Amino acid sequence: MSRIITREQLLQLMNALRAGGSLVGVPVRADNGDAFYQYFDGQVEPLIAPTVFPVTTIKEFFFPKTETLYTFKREGASVTVSDAVPFTKPQVIFCARPCEAAAIPIIDPLFAWDYQDRFYQSRREMTTIVTLACAAPDKNCFCTSVGLSPDTTNGADAVLLSVDNDTFEVRCLTEKGEKLFDGKTTESDKTGSFGQNPPIQFDAAELRERLQKTFASPLYADEPSVRCVGCGACAFVCPTCHCFDMVDTGSVNDGRKVRNWDSCQFKMFTHHASGHNPRRDQGERQRQRVQHKFVIYPEKFDHILCTGCGNCTRSCICELGILPVLKVIAK
Repeated sequence: MSRIITREQLLQLMNALRAGGSLVGVPVRADNGDAFYQYFDGQVEPLIAPTVFPVTTIKEFFFPKTETLYTFKREGASVTVSDAVPFTKPQVIFCARPCEAAAIPIIDPLFAWDYQDRFYQSRREMTTIVTLACAAPDKNCFCTSVGLSPDTTNGADAVLLSVDNDTFEVRCLTEKGEKLFDGKTTESDKTGSFGQNPPIQFDAAELRERLQKTFASPLYADEPSVRCVGCGACAFVCPTCHCFDMVDTGSVNDGRKVRNWDSCQFKMFTHHASGHNPRRDQGERQRQRVQHKFVIYPEKFDHILCTGCGNCTRSCICELGILPVLKVIAK
């Protein structure tokens, strides 16, 4: 027997959690038709649909675009530094794409490596993730090429699979998932399903070996790399990209240290004060992005820094993203 829940029951659960003080993250539809994640406010209807491709990612619920780390205040010769308070509210993310949930355990080691990032870790500890298995992967999806699938359970506490448009099978995977859906489901002989696997575009092991041998390849000075304009959209919609910068804001007497998202595709990312830039052109910056995701990060953390979500290609104004580059390298 399986456990099922209706669309109406899911909405009731979201409202109950919100009323109880929890933050509830859901995909919603913007006025321009795009989908994006935000906290549920009870006003905008959540998108409970297995065919949605949000232009943002659930990474923002763990690693915000901008975040205060500490504040400082000077009075005469005395300076008072106050740490920002870590995340304390429980939060539940509903209807996340499986490829996005899979990104969270991939970046977990980074925030607990040479430094314990309590801001990220507090959010991670307080969060429950419920995914909705994909029903219709599009041409940009390549999760199967990096060892995942439309119903992958990596990083999820529970997964929903569509039985029909208004009914979902619930599969709880962790204690958090069990606690969330305890008493909220009914037994049924119905089971949910997911869409077809996207075709495998390359062999990840072979690709890594080839990348290790082709660092100086002229590929990065030719198509498709030269199409990149360095806007950074690929990094900002990627569920695993994590580059950041830290800046002081405010005044010398009253300010704060802030962490902001950054991107290795920006020219200024490696620009030295001397004027020298070790990554001189966009081709070299593209090489860094590919090498980091498929060689450098796996060597350090034993994870490919990509879930095949396709977000970068969907959001690229040059119709690039990482998949077209990988396909050229694979050939």
